[in-house]
Amino acid sequence: MVGRRRLGREFGWLWAAYAVSAYGSGLGFGALPLIAVLVLHAGPAEVSALSAVGPAVGALIAVPLAPWVEFRRKRPVMIAMDLTRFTAMATLPVAYAVGRLGFVQLLMVSVVVAAAKIAFNAASGAYLKALVRPDELLVANARFESTNWSSIAIGPPLGGAAIGLFGPVTTVVADALSYLLSALGITAIRGREEAPRQKTVRAGAILGGWRHIMGEPGLRALYLNNMLVAGLIMATEPVLAVLLLRQLHFAPWQYGLAFAAPCLGGLIGSRLAQRVVARYGRHRVLRTAGTLRAVWLIGLTFVRPGVVGLVTVIAVELAIIINMSLYTPVLATHRLELTPQHLVARTLSAWAIGQQAAIAVLTALGGLLADLTSPRTALTAAGLLILATPLLLPRRGHASRYEPEPSSSRV
Repeated sequence: MVGRRRLGREFGWLWAAYAVSAYGSGLGFGALPLIAVLVLHAGPAEVSALSAVGPAVGALIAVPLAPWVEFRRKRPVMIAMDLTRFTAMATLPVAYAVGRLGFVQLLMVSVVVAAAKIAFNAASGAYLKALVRPDELLVANARFESTNWSSIAIGPPLGGAAIGLFGPVTTVVADALSYLLSALGITAIRGREEAPRQKTVRAGAILGGWRHIMGEPGLRALYLNNMLVAGLIMATEPVLAVLLLRQLHFAPWQYGLAFAAPCLGGLIGSRLAQRVVARYGRHRVLRTAGTLRAVWLIGLTFVRPGVVGLVTVIAVELAIIINMSLYTPVLATHRLELTPQHLVARTLSAWAIGQQAAIAVLTALGGLLADLTSPRTALTAAGLLILATPLLLPRRGHASRYEPEPSSSRV
């Protein structure tokens, strides 16, 4: 069976560490804005700043971190970033307990966690490429993707219940402990890691990731496409929250269900990834799934009150997530195979930084448009703009020597 392939004990520890961290983040999903509203009584402008400015500044800080990650052993970097996130998150319940929690602290924690996440993911991607065989990369990435979506489906509802029972910082404690457990899991990996040959950061090394992406046709188009798609999809979330909760008067449990239930579709797409690529080829999957994840967003414009509106949101989100979860592990594998080992960390950092910047800018613009017009107008604009993004997908394949050839069979 495709999904049962064994990738070794070392990968098992890496996957377990990822799962613990992912489920902790799932439990703590939206915890900082929630604390800002419930504890600090923050207004819309402060909550928007926390959601957009914090991650954007974190992405900026991650720019000089990229070569530092590249030229060091990756396991110690991952452990250090996990411990950094644990320490930052742990300051919040301590400050809350002594009555000293403030908005500036929330913003600083958001910045630190965002920067550490980018550095961790860059190191993790480089380590994964060295840990498993090239023909196993898609299996590994699909397992990470499946874990990610299951944590999003399960974590937020449980986190909401935990906050209701035990208080506003409960999920922050769980998220912080998950980073500590992740660090312990990575420490348990016993395989010897080869040290990078280059020890010092040379002039121009910071831009190495972007130079590689822009110089590789198969990555350049996917990078631009990814920034726009991720930015436009994420820009709809706060606008949709206003539409559903304030204008259409959805109950909070309906709002939570509208976003949690479709995440189960992520299990479908990620589990299909390897067999679909084996049958149709990577390029066709990237173009088809990359197109299909973009065409459904316009459907949010037609949401109405009541059960019909709830079903509409779930159906739209489910269609997006199924295609996204099929597309993402294929893209992650393709990106690793088109990137030499000495550039992986910088390339992944550049990718994440560009995506985070696009999300911040487009979220701010979406919120501004919604304020000037209406949430439904902002959703319509995002839905129409995203329809043009498939034009940025590569028109021809850039295959590596590990890409499976399509079989002659047809569905």
